[in-house]
Amino acid sequence: MIRRADRLLNPLLLVLLLALFALAERETLFSDIDARGGDILLRWQVRDRTPPPDIVLIDIDQASLDDPRMLELTGNWPWPRAIHGELLELLATLKPAAIAFDIIFSEPDVFRPGSDRLLGDAIRETSAFLPLIIAADGEGSLLADLPAGLGATPGPQADPEARLPLIAPKAIAPDAWQTGLINFLADPDQIGRRYWISYPHAGWTLPSLPRRIAEHTGWPVPAADSIALHWYGHSFERHSYRDLLLEAQKRQPRLPDLNGKVIIIGAAAPGLHDLRPTTLGATTSGPEILATAVANLRDDDWLRPAPAHWNLLLGLIGMTLVGVAFSRRPNPFGIAGLLGMISLGVLLAAWLLLARNIQWTPFGALFAVWLTFALGAVSSYLRERKQRDLAVQMFSRFLDPNVVRSLTDEGKLAKAEASTSREITVLFSDIRGFTTLSESRSPEDVVRLLNRYFDLQVASIFEQGGTLDKFIGDAIMAFWNAPLDVPDHAVRAVRAALGMQQALTAFRNELGELGEHFDIGIGVHTGPAVVGFLGSSQRLDYTAIGDTVNLSSRIEGHTKGVARILVSESTRHACGNVFDFIDHGEVTVKGRHRPVRLFEPRERT
Repeated sequence: MIRRADRLLNPLLLVLLLALFALAERETLFSDIDARGGDILLRWQVRDRTPPPDIVLIDIDQASLDDPRMLELTGNWPWPRAIHGELLELLATLKPAAIAFDIIFSEPDVFRPGSDRLLGDAIRETSAFLPLIIAADGEGSLLADLPAGLGATPGPQADPEARLPLIAPKAIAPDAWQTGLINFLADPDQIGRRYWISYPHAGWTLPSLPRRIAEHTGWPVPAADSIALHWYGHSFERHSYRDLLLEAQKRQPRLPDLNGKVIIIGAAAPGLHDLRPTTLGATTSGPEILATAVANLRDDDWLRPAPAHWNLLLGLIGMTLVGVAFSRRPNPFGIAGLLGMISLGVLLAAWLLLARNIQWTPFGALFAVWLTFALGAVSSYLRERKQRDLAVQMFSRFLDPNVVRSLTDEGKLAKAEASTSREITVLFSDIRGFTTLSESRSPEDVVRLLNRYFDLQVASIFEQGGTLDKFIGDAIMAFWNAPLDVPDHAVRAVRAALGMQQALTAFRNELGELGEHFDIGIGVHTGPAVVGFLGSSQRLDYTAIGDTVNLSSRIEGHTKGVARILVSESTRHACGNVFDFIDHGEVTVKGRHRPVRLFEPRERT
């Protein structure tokens, strides 16, 4: 009952959605959804993940800034650089594998130049690493003229005039420099998920601090410019700068075992503002980010992104399957349930891949699939509503409105619309003496009286849940057990006939003397018939056809001079003991070789 253009709507919409998804995936329009979904999945996966014990943080925490003993020893922040030199000398006695600062010594201490010199000497002796930052703006330094300690390396196509604005550790003499970049690498949403390994610029590369530590300790370094960080759900081993420095002042200090460990010295106090938004949250400390990158490099534990075509295939296949499901007569709840299980399976696969250091973020593709489902569900709802409204409009011509609502509420329209062979009970009613009435009234009065008569008769049919088939001149045809199943359809048809007989009495009283000759005959028969919509594309009628219909019409023709209502033997048997019946014997009807036995129903007293 839906036009061909409506059936073409879903395929065309699906093709458009697939094309838009392919374009969006190519242009990474789903990258934000993938990134945020990946953050949630990764936080869940790493919640029990512990960092390696041989990477240690020494925190300039709030206690180090506030402790009166530290204030007496160091003064207010920023401390004299000699304090850091003293810490380096202490750490050197513990034989760590490497020491790195996450503190920028960019401005010389003009009031205590000797303090900077002491720190420089300690850096030379311990081979400690210093951080380097590429500034957002400022005057660029010529890369070709940089000191060797910055590690700038030209490639085959390096631009000899390339420049970068750098914040270098200028407080320390350049011959002591072993620097590496610690720039915060943010994604377009300003969340840090990766770390630089080598920063490329105009054919040059600048090494990051994790790379310099890896090269110093002999760890393999990936060829990638950056790595995706595989975070830890627990904190690294940490020691307060205050505790170490004050312990060292004692005659017999009790210091932690740092032999063979990588030590990162950095600011952890909130007031020092070295906090960044990352996958773990909005306030991840800079030293912890650096330590994560170092640990990932050391253990070859960083995340490898899944191939980009995985998401493209997932989206295209998922959207196609959803579109195909909705192109038929769909069950949205079933599709949603199946889609939910598939989505859970995809998320489980992404979770398991994280344990193998493969990061798959299928969230944009899943979003596209669910968006297709939502559009399909809306399209299906609108299409079904259109079909239902059309069917209700058509069935309202034949059924009582309450029956039509029941048909709609119970979702039986599809079954009702399909033509099928079934057992029904057919009622034919015709008027006697109508000619006499029409001769004494004007045409307008005749139509008005006839409509009044039909209203009373149809009300009796609808009261018993019958389906009004048609008016044939002044005759009425109705049937029971279609489109809704009515187990006692024969009983209901006979009750309707008896009700029509009572309505006739009321109508004749309205006519007065003219109603003396006005009468009706009703024939009822139960048997098989084909029921459904019949006609052309311009006009359809819900009707019944077959021998059962013909016989009920023939029975009505035999009522004249016998009884107002006659039913066949099959109807009489189908009614059981509900009514009393008067046997009027057998009659021969046109089109049948065997005679038909007829009965007159009466209400049982």
